[in-house]
Amino acid sequence: MEEFKNILENLDWSPLLISLKTGIVATCFSFFLGIYAAYKGMKLSLEKKSVIDGLLTLPLVLPPTVAGFFLLLVFSKRRPFGNFLYDVFGIKVVQSWAGCVIAATVIAFPLMYRNARAAFEQVDVNLIYAGRTLGMSEMKIFFQVILPTAGPGIASGTILTFARALGEYGATSMLAGNIPGKTATVSQKIAMVIQDGDYVTAGVWVGVMVLLAFVIIAWMNLITGKKNRNVTRW
Repeated sequence: MEEFKNILENLDWSPLLISLKTGIVATCFSFFLGIYAAYKGMKLSLEKKSVIDGLLTLPLVLPPTVAGFFLLLVFSKRRPFGNFLYDVFGIKVVQSWAGCVIAATVIAFPLMYRNARAAFEQVDVNLIYAGRTLGMSEMKIFFQVILPTAGPGIASGTILTFARALGEYGATSMLAGNIPGKTATVSQKIAMVIQDGDYVTAGVWVGVMVLLAFVIIAWMNLITGKKNRNVTRW
């Protein structure tokens, strides 16, 4: 017990702050990109939608290290695009916090996209037709009809996206590395201390992540449960 107390007193909380900061920024990017992609995808033909959907969902089914490999090919300074970003804009992605955000966004984006698409598919098309009949513009229909109706699904997708970005490890470790105080997230910290044989510290961080995950899931259930409050209980 005394050892556990000493660990808590001397614990470096920077991995949690980095994870939270990365998760919030990655969720913001995924939110807007996911909703835009889902909305545009709804207007495509079945053949085009199948191809685009497969490409956008790919990071969800691939091992994160595979996604990290592709990100390294794109953003490494040894590659044309990565070299262009560094020489022209001074932006370094590899071994930087920007790499954490990009990796987390790529891995978490499919969850936002899939949830937004599913929510849009549940919108009654008659509401859209009614809006057009009333002379509403497509943008006005989107913000005043589609988004409010699909709100619970989008909200749950946003929460799941944040949870996924918060716990991202594979792609982040490959693209951003494990630099203490800079790119070392909680997931990377757990792996590092376990390699060092420090199971007590690892247990503390695991407990923190389990608590966060529970709060996130409970929050999502509360949001989605409000929509189904009048559903008959068994």
